[in-house]
Amino acid sequence: MTDAMTTANIAVVRDFLEALAVPDSDRALALLSPDVEWRNTGLPTFRGKRVFAMVRDMERRGLGFGVDIHAIAAGEDGRVLTDRTDHLWKGPVKTGFWVRGTFTVRDGLITVWDDAFSLTNLLLGFLRR
Repeated sequence: MTDAMTTANIAVVRDFLEALAVPDSDRALALLSPDVEWRNTGLPTFRGKRVFAMVRDMERRGLGFGVDIHAIAAGEDGRVLTDRTDHLWKGPVKTGFWVRGTFTVRDGLITVWDDAFSLTNLLLGFLRR
């Protein structure tokens, strides 16, 4: 994989996270493979159409999402690693929590979206706000 490809993979992940934050689910979903796999620590794995429905539902319900990317790097195997703080809110209820994300990008589309985070930190974030 060339430097240009790793740079392009980073751009795909960055654009995806930024689209979720706008929110612009059409733009975000255009960057996901139809058979994408979404994994979250301690939660069930979701695949394909279910992921698409969940992303659309977040926007429809007005669930806010923001992201601060602290570090991002790509490997030669199509993986992009992120160290970030995610922010979630619904009305006055807000939280911010650290996330280690690993994305696999193939042919310009995210095929795996794997987020690791502490459920305790997520819940404590609500209490701190």
